[in-house]
Amino acid sequence: MEKWKHRLSLAFAVVMGCLLVTCSAAWAAEAAASADTIVFTPKMGVVMGALGLAILLFIFEWVRVDVVGIIMMVILPILGVVSPKEAISGLSSNAVVSIIAVIIIGAGLDKTGCMNVLARNILKIAGRSESRIMTLIAGTVAFISSFMQNIGAAALFMPAAIRIGRQTGIPVSRILMPMGFCAIIGGTITLVGASPTILLNDLIEQANSLGFLPERVEPLGLFTQTPIGLALVASAILYFIFLGRFILPAKSDGAGGEGSLVPDSIADTYHMIDTLYELEVPEDFSDPRTLQEMKIREDYHINIIALYHARRKSKSLAPRKTERLEPGDVFAVIARSKDSVLRFAKDFGIKFKGDLDVFGEDLSPNNAGMMEGIITERSELVGKTLSEVHFKEAFEVNPITICSGGYCLFGDISEHRLKVGDAILMFGPWSVFHWLKQKNTFVFTTEVKGELMREDKAKTAVFWLIVALSMVLGYKPFMAMLGFPDMKMSLSVCLLTGALGMILTKVMTVDEAYESVDWMTVFLLGGLIPLGLAFQKTGAAEFIATTIMNAIGSVPTIIFLLVVGLLTSFFTLVVSNVGATVLLVPLCMSMAVKAGADPRVTAMVVAIAASNTFVLPTHQVNALIMRPGGYRTVDYAKAGAGMTILFLVVLLAMLYLFY
Repeated sequence: MEKWKHRLSLAFAVVMGCLLVTCSAAWAAEAAASADTIVFTPKMGVVMGALGLAILLFIFEWVRVDVVGIIMMVILPILGVVSPKEAISGLSSNAVVSIIAVIIIGAGLDKTGCMNVLARNILKIAGRSESRIMTLIAGTVAFISSFMQNIGAAALFMPAAIRIGRQTGIPVSRILMPMGFCAIIGGTITLVGASPTILLNDLIEQANSLGFLPERVEPLGLFTQTPIGLALVASAILYFIFLGRFILPAKSDGAGGEGSLVPDSIADTYHMIDTLYELEVPEDFSDPRTLQEMKIREDYHINIIALYHARRKSKSLAPRKTERLEPGDVFAVIARSKDSVLRFAKDFGIKFKGDLDVFGEDLSPNNAGMMEGIITERSELVGKTLSEVHFKEAFEVNPITICSGGYCLFGDISEHRLKVGDAILMFGPWSVFHWLKQKNTFVFTTEVKGELMREDKAKTAVFWLIVALSMVLGYKPFMAMLGFPDMKMSLSVCLLTGALGMILTKVMTVDEAYESVDWMTVFLLGGLIPLGLAFQKTGAAEFIATTIMNAIGSVPTIIFLLVVGLLTSFFTLVVSNVGATVLLVPLCMSMAVKAGADPRVTAMVVAIAASNTFVLPTHQVNALIMRPGGYRTVDYAKAGAGMTILFLVVLLAMLYLFY
């Protein structure tokens, strides 16, 4: 099978090479026949070949996507289409440094619990419905993206989206891609939402000064394109609501995947452990016995792991055996089977609620989970029983079962005398397990998940976020007020200010900042930026665009705008969206005059279509969510192909109806 796959890959490569050579020859022939067309050069062919190689590597995944970026950084200067300095310039580009900074800011907000608050509020509104959660997250990110950089909106919301996926059990791969696509599209809502639209009026002014326009073209207003942007966002959300189950992968191997209640590495040993359930004590309940006296564990193999006292309005995540159930109380259990929980509920007249509600956040995989601890020789538990050491009171976790001598106990485990090598399966908050990890009581067989939150630094983290955003949005007016109207500050420096502030004020350590950055994303984008630069430097981009625009001839206006949209959509995949906009706006405005179309509308189509980049992980946002979502290139192609077509259809329909 692998041999045939290899042969198929080679055949595809040969066909792709032949197509590139054929197209190059055809374009060169047309170039010789047309005085307006740029002459095809060998370096253009080299750049197109490099693009073909990158696409092949993306499709067949012979190497990881970040390695594709490194390959481009190496072969482009060797082939002589960019200089060595230009080849590595992507690593220090404004876009890549901005991504690093905004990821660090997002990690700081996550580490202080701010994203927990955001996730909690989203779940209050959306419940546990996948479509409602996706709609709310994607819509919110699109709105934020309409007035700030889309990569910033996506990076800031990504930790909350991952936490929501873990808490609800929805694969994060089904949340992040709709969020990412809507972050990209959200930039089309206003003129300041994305780099292409920000540049648009300047490019129109340049075109006015060149003298090829029959009359002056007025610049666009801040909300000129808003109806189109809103329609595109709405169509994207509907696209994922109705087709999401078919086009989105349901992967659990990304950062958001959590698997079952029991860690995979010990699932075979504890395969009989079922999931969490929640029950409610009815108002007419009357049983004075304690939890120990009710013999719930012994008779039903049920472990009560959390208890909400309605009268006292307090929660206990490690209920003592001396506790009593009272009317209105809610409690969560772990059992060997759902049937045993239902039998217990029926016997005691208790309401079975099913999925977690009251304890939805407390016991979510974000905040709590299952760990297996092995008793060590130096443990203070050796030779003692759980009852003797008052286990729950001392460790604030729930013992679920004890495995000793190859046999697991599920009944009354409190009187089992522990010895070296015994394994205790426990459920509790990650924060407690992190504390226990520092002691010599247990050796944990799996890595402790979660992290220690620095909630006391939450206000500091939010302060630095506000500082960064204020610099992004208000730096220019502020400097103008001080008498320096021409002084500029790059996006990367503004965001790095916020990231550095979090490190200096100890919201996070510098090591934690480094660990939070997804370096795969950095090297992927760092390698693709010089590829786009090579396209522009060698004239390959202008050659392709000019040839196509000259070839379409006289066509109806709507067809002309479709060609402009398709051309821009292609270029924004292989060249930066800014590069595609700078190249195509003056060219397409010139062609619009010849075709009898409105140059102003044509320029707007280019700027909006520069956001139509979904079928490859080359856009900054697509690259950002690739690792956390566990996506492959084929996942972008599968979901992005339909989105690309829908984008163009909605764009043209809105132009036809309103413009």
